[in-house]
Amino acid sequence: MKCRHCSSELTHTFLDLSFAPPSNAYLTKDDLTKPERYYPLKVMVCDQCWLVQTEDYAQADELFDSEYAYFSSTSTGWLEHAKQYADKMIQELGLNEKSLVIEVASNDGYLLKNFLEKKIPCLGIEPTSSTARVAEALGIPVLQEFFGEKLGEQLSQEGRQADLISGNNVYAHVPDINDFTLGLAAALKPSGIITLEFPHLMRLIEFNQFDTIYHEHFSYLSFYTVARIFKNAGLRVWNVEELPTHGGSLRIYGCHESDDRQTLPIVQVILEKEKERGLQNLSVYESFQEKADAIKNEFLEFLITQKKLGKKVVAYGAAAKGNTLLNYAGVKPDLLTFVCDAAAAKQNKFMPGSHIPIMKPEALFKEHLDFVVILPWNIAKEVREQNIQLVKSGTQFVTAVPSLKYS
Repeated sequence: MKCRHCSSELTHTFLDLSFAPPSNAYLTKDDLTKPERYYPLKVMVCDQCWLVQTEDYAQADELFDSEYAYFSSTSTGWLEHAKQYADKMIQELGLNEKSLVIEVASNDGYLLKNFLEKKIPCLGIEPTSSTARVAEALGIPVLQEFFGEKLGEQLSQEGRQADLISGNNVYAHVPDINDFTLGLAAALKPSGIITLEFPHLMRLIEFNQFDTIYHEHFSYLSFYTVARIFKNAGLRVWNVEELPTHGGSLRIYGCHESDDRQTLPIVQVILEKEKERGLQNLSVYESFQEKADAIKNEFLEFLITQKKLGKKVVAYGAAAKGNTLLNYAGVKPDLLTFVCDAAAAKQNKFMPGSHIPIMKPEALFKEHLDFVVILPWNIAKEVREQNIQLVKSGTQFVTAVPSLKYS
C-alpha cells in the first residue's frame, strides 16, 4: 500500500484492531439472520509525510449510504458549537445576502441553518440521502454527491465559488484527501477562506483515543501533514485554533497561496508543539498498540467483574467510537444489556458486530441500573447532566477512555 498523500510505501503499523464491521452499519432485526460485512481495521503511518491512514479495504460508497444513521443535530452541545462558529464567521467575514457559504458534508443542516436564518445564501454538499433530506426540509439546498476536484471545478464554472467553505469532521472521512483538497481550492473565491475541523492526531495519541479509529475515518491528521497537503493544492494555512470538541480538535483556516492574509504566529507554535510531542518520530506511533490493548483489557475486566457480581450494566450513546471499543473487546449483550441513544434513526436497531440492542433513552429509567457506560466519552458531561436523576438514585456513570473512570 502507498501513502494517500505522498505515495511513499507504507511499512509501519500504527494500530491493528483486527476485523470489524463498518461502525455506522446499524442492524435491523432481520439483519441479525444474515451475513455481516467485516473488514480489516489496520492503520498505517507514513514515515515521509506522517499521514496516518487505514488500509485500503472499505469503500466510501459502502460506508456512507442511504441508511447512514449519524445525525449531527442529536447533540445539543454540537448544535451550540455550530451556532457560535456561524456567528463568528458572519461577523469576521462580513457575510451578507451577496455571499455564498458552502459546507462539505452538511449532514442534516445543523450548521447551515444558522446562515439561512441570517438570509446568507448557502449550499450543502452531502452524499447520504438520509441526512440530506432533513436539511432540504429546512430549506437548505443540497447537492447529494461526494466532494472532490471534479465537483469543485463544476461549482467554479457555474459561478458558485464560495466566500466561506466549511468542513466539520469530514476531512478524515475522505479516501482521496488530495483530490478533496484540490476541490476546496477550485470552489473557493480568490479572497475566500476555508475552515476545516478535525480530531487532532496529537490528542488521539496523548489521550489514548484508539476508539476514534474506524473505517469511516480514512485519515488521522496532524497539523504538519494538513499544512503540507494544503500547500500541495495551492492553498495556505494561515491560522489554527485548538478546540475541545471530540476529545481535542483543530480548526484550521486556509486561503489561496496568493492571498495577502498574513500567516499568524500560532501556526508555527502548533507545528513546534507537535514536533516536541514526537509526531515526526516513529517510536511514538509504534508504541500506541500497547496503550490501546491496555484500555481494552481494563474495560473488559470491568464488565466481567460486574457480571460476576450480578450488577446491571448498560450503555449510553450508540456512537461509532463505541462500536470500535465493543468490537475490539469482543463485548456482547451478556456483558452489556442494551445501549440507549437519542437518535431515532438508531433506535430499535442493533449495534454492528456486538448485536447489542439500541433503545430509547427512557429505557434507562425502567429498572435500577448499577452502571451506565457512556460510549461517546466526548459528550460525557452533557449525558450525565441530562440524566442527573440516575446519579441521585445510585447509578454510576463510566467512561473507558483514556482509562476507566467512574462519576
